[in-house]
Amino acid sequence: MTKWVYTFGGGEAEGSAGDRDLLGGKGANLAEMCNLGLPVPPGLTIITEACARYYDDGRVIPDELKAQVKAGIEKMQAITDRIFGDTQHPLLLSVRSGARASMPGMMDTVLNLGLNDHTVQALGHDAGDARFAWDSYRRFIQMYADVVMGLDHEVFEEILEDEKGRLGYENDTEISAVEWQHIISLYKRVIEEELGEAFPQDPEVQLWGAIGAVFASWMNPRAITYRHLHNIPAAWGTAVNVQAMVFGNLGNTSATGVAFTRNPSTGENELYGEFLVNAQGEDVVAGIRTPQNITEAARIASGSDKPSLEKLMPEAFEEFQRICARLEGHYRDMQDLEFTIERGTLWMLQTRSGKRTAKAALRIAVDMAEARTITTDQAVTRIDPASLDQLLHPTIDPRARRDIIGSGLPASPGAATGEIVFTSEEAVLAEKEGRKVILVRVETSPEDIHGMHAAEGILTCRGGMTSHAAVVARGMGIPCVSGAGNLRVDARNELLIAAGMTLKKGDIITIDGSSGQVLKGEIPMLQPELSGDFGKIMAWADASRRMTVRTNAETPADARAARSFGAEGIGLCRTEHMFFEGERINVMREMILAADEAGRRVSLAKLLPMQRSDFAELFSIMHGLPVTIRLLDPPLHEFLPKTDGEIADVSAVLGMNPAELRQRVDALHEFNPMLGHRGCRLAISYPEIAEMQARAIFEAAVEAARETGAPVVPEIMVPLVGLKSELDYVKACIDAVAKEVIGESGIEIEYLVGTMIELPRAALRAHVIAESADFFSFGTNDLTQTTFGISRDDAAQFLNTYIQKGIVEKDPFVSLDFDGVGELIQIAAERGRRTKNGLKLGICGEHGGDPASIRFCEETGLDYVSCSPFRVPIARLAAAQAAINGKG
Repeated sequence: MTKWVYTFGGGEAEGSAGDRDLLGGKGANLAEMCNLGLPVPPGLTIITEACARYYDDGRVIPDELKAQVKAGIEKMQAITDRIFGDTQHPLLLSVRSGARASMPGMMDTVLNLGLNDHTVQALGHDAGDARFAWDSYRRFIQMYADVVMGLDHEVFEEILEDEKGRLGYENDTEISAVEWQHIISLYKRVIEEELGEAFPQDPEVQLWGAIGAVFASWMNPRAITYRHLHNIPAAWGTAVNVQAMVFGNLGNTSATGVAFTRNPSTGENELYGEFLVNAQGEDVVAGIRTPQNITEAARIASGSDKPSLEKLMPEAFEEFQRICARLEGHYRDMQDLEFTIERGTLWMLQTRSGKRTAKAALRIAVDMAEARTITTDQAVTRIDPASLDQLLHPTIDPRARRDIIGSGLPASPGAATGEIVFTSEEAVLAEKEGRKVILVRVETSPEDIHGMHAAEGILTCRGGMTSHAAVVARGMGIPCVSGAGNLRVDARNELLIAAGMTLKKGDIITIDGSSGQVLKGEIPMLQPELSGDFGKIMAWADASRRMTVRTNAETPADARAARSFGAEGIGLCRTEHMFFEGERINVMREMILAADEAGRRVSLAKLLPMQRSDFAELFSIMHGLPVTIRLLDPPLHEFLPKTDGEIADVSAVLGMNPAELRQRVDALHEFNPMLGHRGCRLAISYPEIAEMQARAIFEAAVEAARETGAPVVPEIMVPLVGLKSELDYVKACIDAVAKEVIGESGIEIEYLVGTMIELPRAALRAHVIAESADFFSFGTNDLTQTTFGISRDDAAQFLNTYIQKGIVEKDPFVSLDFDGVGELIQIAAERGRRTKNGLKLGICGEHGGDPASIRFCEETGLDYVSCSPFRVPIARLAAAQAAINGKG
């Protein structure tokens, strides 16, 4: 019989931290805290595999699982001396999700489960507080009806606000037990009216309804979106944690809070967090009430007049501080903790490695490595390569004038400028239209995940540093200002109201997530300096890295940026990009439209000095580092005008008859240009083009070597080769030009000629092509297109549907398809090196900056990856992590 349930509590547990895949992150860490002897309410964890079983069985709970849960609850009853559903001493439960990877707020939770019209009376008697019991009951009804029964929580919020208005109350805490009973009767009535069924009174029915709802929430839209954004496989499923309730809303000696053992924004080694007195956990993250600081130092720094936990409950604070230090030392990482204090007694509800900004991650990793808590290799593996993107974006120029219209909490660092939008749907639409926006909300919820991802930054009027907006923004690396209480959002009329000023949708604002300021208009930005902790981590990464990291660049600006980010050469210079600027495009068009070879050579002679100058500058910037230059790749029609207006303009410049030009454009049009007259096929049809480019490369190499004193060894790449004979033909042209330039200059030029492997045939025949090639560079963009038979430009129309329906796990143009495209790369690498042992192998498609693809390249034994300039640090770190993990 399958063991579906693992129990914990009373100082022992059936699982441990090593069982994350089985128990999920929350379940594994609850078990670990129990094993450490920490105060954890008893409970049970239903394993992640049960989630898949739930869907496979048509959302039916198997009897053996029900039996094991019942046995687990009996253990909880023995530890707590309470009985589930009892009318004297009832045991109440929380039901929470717990995936392997943290997915904050994406799935559902039910608290206070087990309350009904009878147990609520017993709870009030037990606690000596009837108001607390009825408040807990209304919370349970509201949450259960929303999560399990599908009635929107806003329905209940409207009832509550109406009743508070009728009673003249401002806060929920003013409502008495009798008044809560009346509100609960209104809640029950609306459930029957809206759903046609009564709120369930049977605790068993409630329990299995909640467990089923948590399983079901694994496939809700926001969870699917989050998994897609963070590459979390749907097949993992979620565990379910059923735990005895402890109450932070039992008066002024009770509290609930969220804390980090270090500052998740800066990485400073200080306890950082917030709490609420007389509240339940959901109140802290929901942003409904303004939370208080945990430490006195944080309270003073924030200017708050509300007492800190350190002053208000000193004994509980000291115990919590000791537990924080113990857990950070045990896990050797910053911890994100949830806790409840019930009438002075501290209970730990959660610990996990805390989400942090890239800046904080670097500081924490460096501090721990320098303290020898972890090794430098471990420090390198602690940093998410993709998160480095946060450090490569602008911040506000300190010299800039700031027109401050409001302020809030600095919830996620960095700055962003954009148009105001008030809904997630508007943010997504704006992104599609290429507009940058700031998503402005009263508060965000998990349903806003798509809009938050589309926005440049997030501004909320409510919520603290651990609110949904703050946590998710930090995880995404998006600037966020939360809790800007001096601003008011009028969502209905699409207005943002500040003191003496009203802004409307479309107006430009800037938010500074590092200071919490909200500024009117667009503010000048500065590029970040990549030094300090970043420099240390990258130095440690480079020391552990085997593969080199190059860049894809054809402009001096890109080449310089890449070098500043640590690029070790150029892995792909797309020469066609050099022909589109200024007068070059007209000379290029003149060459393409020439009637014969002689005419083409006249135009190519004009292009030669332009190309030579470009290449010489790239060689100088790289100063002795390898530079791979790809010969002209796209079909010629891409350089020609398309519309009647463009044709009229070009014909005037070139002195051609418009009708004649239109006829020539039509003749060069291709129905499927991706598979058409391009790449090496152009060089074979028009060898004079390849000859001009080769001459420009060799003459530039001579010029740059004289200027810099560093030898230049150009690598010339022939694109779209499928046959050895194609490479042989083009290589002969290149060799002939090299011989001419060597004779003219009197300088010996060392160079390499290789090919881009971007066709399945080239991969399969790599052992033959390698006879003529000095290197292979895998062009994974086209190799993915030709392997799948999918156009990258058109794939967006259906790939998202494929991902949502589980046909594919991820976009193969973003992260390499290991099983298909990956196998072709492995075949080509193995066969190519069988023919030529020293064959240099690299990758230059977009996948060169994707950490998962880089890991594959390391495992395959490639020599280098090449990526866009701003992804070079990401690739350096990912390559180091791949090498470190390969050692293990």
